[in-house]
Amino acid sequence: MFIVVNRSSGTSVVRADPVRVIAARLPRADVRVLEEGEDPRDVALEAVNRPDAPRVLGVCGGDGSVATVAHVARGADLPLLVIPGGTFNHFGRSAGAASVDLAIDALQRGEGVRADVAELVFGDEEPITVLNAASVGVYADFVATREQLEARWGKWVGALLSAARVLRRSEPVDLVVDGRRARVWSLFVGAGPNDPGTAAPLQRQRLDGGVLDVRVLHAGSRLRAAASLAFGRRTSAILRGLRLLPRRYEAFTATSLDVVVRPRRGQPPGFGHDGEVALESPAEASAASRGAGYRTTIRIVPLALDVYRPSADRGATG
Repeated sequence: MFIVVNRSSGTSVVRADPVRVIAARLPRADVRVLEEGEDPRDVALEAVNRPDAPRVLGVCGGDGSVATVAHVARGADLPLLVIPGGTFNHFGRSAGAASVDLAIDALQRGEGVRADVAELVFGDEEPITVLNAASVGVYADFVATREQLEARWGKWVGALLSAARVLRRSEPVDLVVDGRRARVWSLFVGAGPNDPGTAAPLQRQRLDGGVLDVRVLHAGSRLRAAASLAFGRRTSAILRGLRLLPRRYEAFTATSLDVVVRPRRGQPPGFGHDGEVALESPAEASAASRGAGYRTTIRIVPLALDVYRPSADRGATG
């Protein structure tokens, strides 16, 4: 097997060094720790295209790295081993891989499932594999700003600084969703059923289901919008009790969604997906701002990815 390790994905104060655990438990695995500037997609593609191609593709990193390598695994028809190595590891937790040892246990016992994924497509470009959620609006602004700051300040401090900036500067975004116009703070599209109690679904409740879980937070109070998008489920429950969260947001399911995003006074136009920003280059942003916006299609692809996962009777959740 071949495992891509992205050490820059994040940190956890309670997690042992995953590379040491991998070396001890999978001594015959080909482990590639990314150097600065290396793209996990390029490294994974090189591995699956070589004459002695692996039979299993693994990734140790955060959600962005996992989604990137999952896209390569889908194209090569290989099962994916997800080893938590990022700060949040949303997909890993949904797959029951809450620790390095749990992930390797599933691999060695041959336990796994077929998972749905979503595909995000800009025009005629190659689809992007989405494992958790895609979004546009305040949260995508937050991700883009955090990426600019975290190299200097680290992910957690960078996240706090970016949240403060986004709260002051961001504006609602104008969308056309399946032909219906809307002015929103955020549009979230989850790859499968998510927690029903939040406008920003990031944690899948199950790996199948065959639907997109769509949440639309329409324009209103800036403070309440930021609160609803910045905090998790438990904190949101407290804020809702204090009436600091919007009482209602639009929620529905679909198998595909057509979205036109209108430009916003020079702010980043891009969709966020799995902690990354899909559309962020100056050329793309300029082209979007000169025209009427850009069109994006999101669709669910049922049972598109084989992923190792501890069996339910061993205490896995998700």
